[in-house]
Amino acid sequence: MSTTIKLGPVTRVEGHLDIEVTVGSVGGKQQVLSAKSAGTMFRGFEMILKGRDPRDAAFYTQRICGVCPISHGMAASLALEAAFGIQAPDNGRIVRNLVLGANYIQSHILHFYHLAALDYIDTTGIIDMAPWTPRYVTTDMASGSPAKDLVNHYVLALAMRRKAHQMGAILGGRMPCSPVFVGGGETEPVTAGAIADFRALLSELRNFIDTVFIPDVQTVGQIFPEYYAVGKGCGNLLAYGVFDLDAAGTRKLLARGRLTGGQLTTVNTGQIKEYVKYSWYTATSGNRNPAAGVTTPQATKVGAYSWLKAPRYLNQPHEVGALARMWVNGDYRRGISALDRIVARTLETKKVADAMDNWLNELAVGGPVFKGARIPATATGIGLTEAPRGALGHWLQISAGKVGSYQIVTPTAWNASPKDDRGIMGPIEQALVGTPVKDVNQPVEVLRVVHSFDPCLSCAVHLAKPSGDGQKFVVHVEPAAV
Repeated sequence: MSTTIKLGPVTRVEGHLDIEVTVGSVGGKQQVLSAKSAGTMFRGFEMILKGRDPRDAAFYTQRICGVCPISHGMAASLALEAAFGIQAPDNGRIVRNLVLGANYIQSHILHFYHLAALDYIDTTGIIDMAPWTPRYVTTDMASGSPAKDLVNHYVLALAMRRKAHQMGAILGGRMPCSPVFVGGGETEPVTAGAIADFRALLSELRNFIDTVFIPDVQTVGQIFPEYYAVGKGCGNLLAYGVFDLDAAGTRKLLARGRLTGGQLTTVNTGQIKEYVKYSWYTATSGNRNPAAGVTTPQATKVGAYSWLKAPRYLNQPHEVGALARMWVNGDYRRGISALDRIVARTLETKKVADAMDNWLNELAVGGPVFKGARIPATATGIGLTEAPRGALGHWLQISAGKVGSYQIVTPTAWNASPKDDRGIMGPIEQALVGTPVKDVNQPVEVLRVVHSFDPCLSCAVHLAKPSGDGQKFVVHVEPAAV
């Protein structure tokens, strides 16, 4: 006898994500036997951009997601620069790094305190109100002082996120969507006052990271050490690299690379293909490199279960995110698991924040921030960067001076992808298989694994499909075919 658990939409993620797992007994232990990860939104940004001025991409694509818009602004700017044949001046490069770094800090704080931590603590008697109720309460959850401390820091983290947004707005014009990112650099002049104001907020945030954030994650790790062995997934890791340290982008704070089959090696975007056998897109939209990508929806496709395509590198699924970045860069290689993802992300927050303090010293007050260029009649460009959740790529084709084609492959498209044409599950699906589930009515273990990836479905699928019953969690025994 097996039980199918459907969680949808999953709460504490950005966008609409459905997770379905089948739970059964293996060796006397109840665990996940199979899993499906389904994005239930279609937004069509690739279609929206077609025929527009290429320079619009840096602004339109930021509206894909309110949590990580800066990464899209960065990817679009890099794609434009590649197509225009220009490089941003040092001030422009550094300011973009600083604004992106501010976005990283707020997003990493958000992930732990406001999305993931509540999976590990019993808040009964501490916060007995919406939106913290209804909630799962399981016997392994931390209570007492650890729970109270995390709840108190949940509130403090809201203030810290606000400071990170304020910091980013000083050089980025406003947050979360910055108007200063453009192909050729950025448009905000560098002043001594802006540097001082930015540094003051950064100092507060660095203190919070060192004295509160890292210790809190260490506490969770001490209470739940078993989660260093839960949620490994496919075992392959991919990072495009981020935070250029020179004009050409040859040196980065976090390097480009991948771990495939246990071997650390290089990245060639020509080896990426997207598959759609189990996605609501026409067959002609699949088996393509993003440079030749097609996005044609087919909402009635038989056998499909997700609006996400299935990106693969050399036909293999790859996990992306802070753990992948820190592993490729040699900063963290303890393991691949639900808890490793959280720890790596926390340590990355410190690495980025500390580097930002040095980047402020490199800014030249009053120096150039932008290099202009004419729009070519025909050109192509690829913009590779990293969102807080992982590898982000924009593929641009210019035809007759307009956007002829624009393709976006987001981090959650990698992580939350459905099965590919060979039937191989995506990273989240694979990470869920083998996850122990003590109580099918409160499958918090499933949420812990899913939240460790910090899925962002706003980014991942570009028609909402209402469930009709309005339920957030339904259990079925012996499921019908989906």
